[in-house]
Amino acid sequence: MSDPSRGLVPIDFADLASHATPSPAPASEAGSGAKPNAKPDAGTSALQTLKSTELLLASLAVETGKPAEFVPLEPDRLESTGMSPEEVERLILKYLLGRGSSEGRRIAQSLCLPFGLLAPIFNDLKTLQLVAYRNATSMGDYEYILTDLGRERARRYSEECTYFGAAPVSLKEYVQSVKAQTITNYSTTNVDLKRAFSDLIINDSMLRRLGPAINSGRGMFLFGPAGNGKTSIAERVTSCFGSTIYIPKAIGIDGDIIRVFDPIIHERIEDPPSSGGLMKESKVDSRWIKIRRPTVIAGGELTMEELEIRQNQATKICEAPIQLKSNCGTLVIDDFGRQRMPVVELLNRWIVPLEKRYDFLSVPCGKRIQVPFDQLIIFSTNLEPRDLVDAAFLRRIPYKIPVPDPSLEEFHKLFVLMANQLGFAYEKRAVDYLVAKHYTPVQRPLRACQPRDILLQVKFFCQYNDLPIRLTPEAIDFACETYFSVM
Repeated sequence: MSDPSRGLVPIDFADLASHATPSPAPASEAGSGAKPNAKPDAGTSALQTLKSTELLLASLAVETGKPAEFVPLEPDRLESTGMSPEEVERLILKYLLGRGSSEGRRIAQSLCLPFGLLAPIFNDLKTLQLVAYRNATSMGDYEYILTDLGRERARRYSEECTYFGAAPVSLKEYVQSVKAQTITNYSTTNVDLKRAFSDLIINDSMLRRLGPAINSGRGMFLFGPAGNGKTSIAERVTSCFGSTIYIPKAIGIDGDIIRVFDPIIHERIEDPPSSGGLMKESKVDSRWIKIRRPTVIAGGELTMEELEIRQNQATKICEAPIQLKSNCGTLVIDDFGRQRMPVVELLNRWIVPLEKRYDFLSVPCGKRIQVPFDQLIIFSTNLEPRDLVDAAFLRRIPYKIPVPDPSLEEFHKLFVLMANQLGFAYEKRAVDYLVAKHYTPVQRPLRACQPRDILLQVKFFCQYNDLPIRLTPEAIDFACETYFSVM
C-alpha cells in the first residue's frame, strides 16, 4: 500500500515564525564571501513580516488580557508580499490586456499593492518594450498601454489563467492568519450565550449544553424534530467567537490562484476612519478584507465537488471549498442526511480533518497542500444520529445536543416574542384557545416555529378581510385549518 503522505506539502501549524530568517551573522562571518547588499527572497521577507505581526499581537494580548485583533499590515517592499517581480508582471500585463490602458496608480489599486512597490516593475516593462506611455499624468505617473510584444505575452499569460485582480497572499501567510484568529482563542460564558441568543427563546438547560460545545470548537450534532430552531441556533453561534476577522481575497500557490473571499458568503465590514492606535502609523494590507466571522450553511444541495478546490476550465481561476471559506467561523451542515451525496462519502471525507484540525487539498498544479480546518462544524438534522453515522464518526463529534419541543410556557413566550415583531397584541386567552382546540384533542406536539407561522396566517387573513390584526377565534381556526391540513 502506498504512503498517503507522499507528495504532500506540509505546513507547520505550531509556529511558522520559527522558520523566519536567523539572526545576522557577525561581521567576521559576513565578510567571508557573503554579499552585504543581497536582497532577501520573497518567502523569507514574508515570514519576517509575519514574525513582526505575531510579536505585535502577543504584546497587545498581554496589555489587554484578551486576544488581540489580527491586522495584516501593508507591505513596505515587494519581497514582503511573498510574490516575485515576474508574478506581479503577469498581473499587470493581464490587467492592461483587459482594460486597454490605465494609469499606474489605478493598476496598483486593482492589484491592492502600494504604487511605490510597482514603480520599478513599470520601468522594467517599459525598458523591455512590453508597455508604452500613452499620456503623462500627475505626480510622476503615466497612463500605460501594451505594445504588440506586451499584448502577445499578456495573451499567453491569460491562456494560463485570466485572473488579474488583487495580488494573492502566500499559503503561509494565510495559515498564520488562521492561527492568529482561531476560534479556540475565545471562551464563551453564559452571558455571551444569552446575548447571542437574545432574540430566541432558549432555556437554561439548552444553554448549559451549548456553552461547553462551543468552547470546544470541535463540532456538535443538533438533532430533534423539524421546526424547533436548530438552524436558528446554529446561525447565532458564530457571534460567540468575536465579531470580525481578516481573510485574503485570494491565495497563490505555485501559479494557481485560489479565490477565498466570496461576497455571497462573507459580509464585508468597512472600518471607520482611523483616529489613532495601531492603524495610526500603518495601513492595512488591502489584499485582505475585514469580514464578519463567517457562518456558512450548506443544505441538501451540498456535493462532494464543493469540498475540494474547483478550477473553472474557461478562466483557470480556482475557487476555495466551503470549509476553507468557513475557517475561523461556523460551518453548518443543515438537513444532514438529506444531501445529494451519500452520507458515508461525506463522513469519509471529513473523518480525519475533524480529528486533526487540518485538511489536505489538491491544487491543479499537481500538489497536495495542508490547510487549516478551523471552524465549529454543526450537523443539524431531524433524523436520529445513530441511524446516520457509525460509532467512529460519532466519537469525533463529541457533543450531541437534542433540541426538544418547547414547553407550554415557552410556547406562550414565543407568541409574545413573535407578536411584538409582527404587530400583534399578545392575548393569553387566544393562545389558550389555540392549544385547547387544535393541539390537546389530537395530541399535536408543540413546535417552536408554529407561533410565527400561525401569526403570519392570521395576519394575512385579517388583511384580506379588512379586519383589525388580532388573534380572534375565527382567524385562529382559519389559520389552523390551512396550516395543519396535512400535518
